[in-house]
Amino acid sequence: MTEREPLFAALEWQLEAGVDEVVGFEPLDRFTPPPASKAPVSPPPAPGAASSRARPAAAASAAQDTAADGDLDALRERLLAFDGCALKNTATNTVFGEGPSGAGLMIVGEAPGADEDRQGRPFVGPSGRLLERMLAAIGVAREEVYIANTVYWRPPGNRTPSAEEVEACRPFVDRQIALVAPRVLMLAGGAAAKTLLGTTEGIMRLRGRWQAFATPDGPIDVMPTFHPAFLLRSPARKRESWRDLLAVKARLESGRS
Repeated sequence: MTEREPLFAALEWQLEAGVDEVVGFEPLDRFTPPPASKAPVSPPPAPGAASSRARPAAAASAAQDTAADGDLDALRERLLAFDGCALKNTATNTVFGEGPSGAGLMIVGEAPGADEDRQGRPFVGPSGRLLERMLAAIGVAREEVYIANTVYWRPPGNRTPSAEEVEACRPFVDRQIALVAPRVLMLAGGAAAKTLLGTTEGIMRLRGRWQAFATPDGPIDVMPTFHPAFLLRSPARKRESWRDLLAVKARLESGRS
């Protein structure tokens, strides 16, 4: 055995355990007690400096300007210049969304994962492959669908986005939906459904029931359903998801001339 083989084995073990990012370059001795220190004292704010509590409001105010964006390219450029969401500081890529403007079906999930963060695309990896198979089962190709998330950057460690992070991205998501103007909006997972429908109900109660999403040009039909990642963990739920997909297919076909 070479000197490197134990190191490679340790790295493989960490990958299998779900470790997918580096949080430090030096090992920590957690058995050594920390040195005694006084409680830190925060310096007074500089004259005229904005308080940290005012920043979310300022970010939300800046995001409201999205109403002036007349197409998805302009909205993407505004998002790339937007610094009102802290997730942007730790992500590799901005995952804006993809698909044709004017798509009949738009799908919105919760947040990018590790695969999405690396590729800068929504719904890739195992969840994305399952989603493509689900769409193909009702005769819809991925290229025909617009796909996005409620936040545009991966939360570290795939944690759930905070309410503040979701709220910072919300004006962009609302405008994105309005610009795509789909016939049907499918919300994948409870987090996306709760965010965009403004409800506290869980996805078990919400799925399969038609809702409406208000836009400046009128309401859009909404179908909440299970997230593909949930279906990978709970394959027995695919039967219910299939019923949701058939309802979406019927609604899309009813709107065709």
